[in-house]
Amino acid sequence: MEDVLNKWMEAADAVEQIFDGATIALASNGGGVLEPDAVLAKLEQRFLETGHPRDLTVVHALGIGDGKGSGLGRLAHPGMVKRVIGGHWSWAPEMQRLAKDDAIEAYSFPAGVISTLLREIGAGRPGLVTHVGLRTFVDPRIDGGKINARATEDLVELIELEGREYLRYKPFKVDFAIVRGSSADESGNVTLRHEPADLDVYAAALAAHNSGGRVIVQVKERAPDGYVPARLVRIPGILVNTLVETPGQVQCVVADGDPALSGEALSPIGEGFYEIPTGIRHIVASRAAQELHEGQSANFGFGIPGGIPAILAQQGRLGTFWGSVEQGIHNGAMLDGPMFGTARNADAILSSVDQFDFYSGGGVDVTFLGMGEMDGDGNINVSKLGASVVGPGGFIDITQGARKIVFCGTFEAKGLQVEQVGARVNIVSPGSVPKLVGRVQHITFSGEQARIAGQEVLYVTERAVFRLEPNGVRLIEVAPGIDVERDVLARMAFRPLVDEALLRQAKQERAA
Repeated sequence: MEDVLNKWMEAADAVEQIFDGATIALASNGGGVLEPDAVLAKLEQRFLETGHPRDLTVVHALGIGDGKGSGLGRLAHPGMVKRVIGGHWSWAPEMQRLAKDDAIEAYSFPAGVISTLLREIGAGRPGLVTHVGLRTFVDPRIDGGKINARATEDLVELIELEGREYLRYKPFKVDFAIVRGSSADESGNVTLRHEPADLDVYAAALAAHNSGGRVIVQVKERAPDGYVPARLVRIPGILVNTLVETPGQVQCVVADGDPALSGEALSPIGEGFYEIPTGIRHIVASRAAQELHEGQSANFGFGIPGGIPAILAQQGRLGTFWGSVEQGIHNGAMLDGPMFGTARNADAILSSVDQFDFYSGGGVDVTFLGMGEMDGDGNINVSKLGASVVGPGGFIDITQGARKIVFCGTFEAKGLQVEQVGARVNIVSPGSVPKLVGRVQHITFSGEQARIAGQEVLYVTERAVFRLEPNGVRLIEVAPGIDVERDVLARMAFRPLVDEALLRQAKQERAA
């Protein structure tokens, strides 16, 4: 057993362990949640000064960084990273550029797949076998999760068990896990008691330790009295090789020690806590909220769906359903924007690995998620827009387990302006970029797979609502003030199924 007295190091000394070609697992989230940025900053500094370590493989499930160079952005230097297997990339635009320029081997898998694959690696099992990803871009029959031309190795395969198709995500050796906690004791036991989430820190640490690798943990302080209560230990000391004390570590970008965020205490939530969405976002979120019913288990995604809880609060409907997000948060006053994935006064905070098991197994009645592109087969793309890799985050894990899916998005992009007067929606200025296209660039959601699974799927925009049916996508609703032919059908790249009653109603309105 490693000498516990040697576990405490300065960050600069800790990163000296990391060698060329190493595989590093990270476990963080946007908003600075569990971000071990002090260690990553020293790793970046070492590379810029010495050119080492280089040719790293970096594995992460959720977005890491502030979009201005922290987190994953610390590693985004030519030559420093050879390969990235990422679930969500948007908080590290520098790494997105390396992928776009074919400067790295870029792969993207569902966030839950990455988190649970780390657990399976740590458990010594033969990779992750799951239905998650079938008929999407991670399916080897399509792209196999490869995001650019540099990515050529097959990391996932299609298998069959008892007549059913599954994907097997292959295991790999993890040399280092770089994670974060609140404090640690002299035995190396780490607690996350002051953090807004647990995420997959344990899975990352387990994967590294049981691969014969090493675990580096950044903490704010040494535990008071030198002891972490056993019930509060999230990473046991047996897994920990190096501890880096960082007194300047903050809880997240919006708070430094808010016990309501970490689930340690309750705080009053005033009427002005939720920022009510405006404009198009309000129109779409309000219509989508009609699909949530009392007593349901619901999930809310990033973007337009992140505004739905505010609408529900405005309607007095909070507490009538059970809400959750992929970071492991259940109920509470959910935060939006860069702090999406956290909440004040949560009912429960689980690891994201456990949360993804809940989603994958069908624990959600209805999920509300964003919509980048949509096509006539009912496919949705949110993972690669133009040449930029965004990644699916938990999108695929959630959509392939939920009973009902409500996609929320604008009908067009770039320049779209609308106004709502009473119940009427008027198109002030159309968007110049179509979103209802002939064929989506990336299949993040498979309409075919949803039909096979018998899921109910709706697509909600500011002017029209569509439903996935066995023989296509059907236009089922048009907002008052919207002309079906001019504002909807003429501005789509495919012809949906349309009820004759809807067309007759439109003709009568034009005649009136």
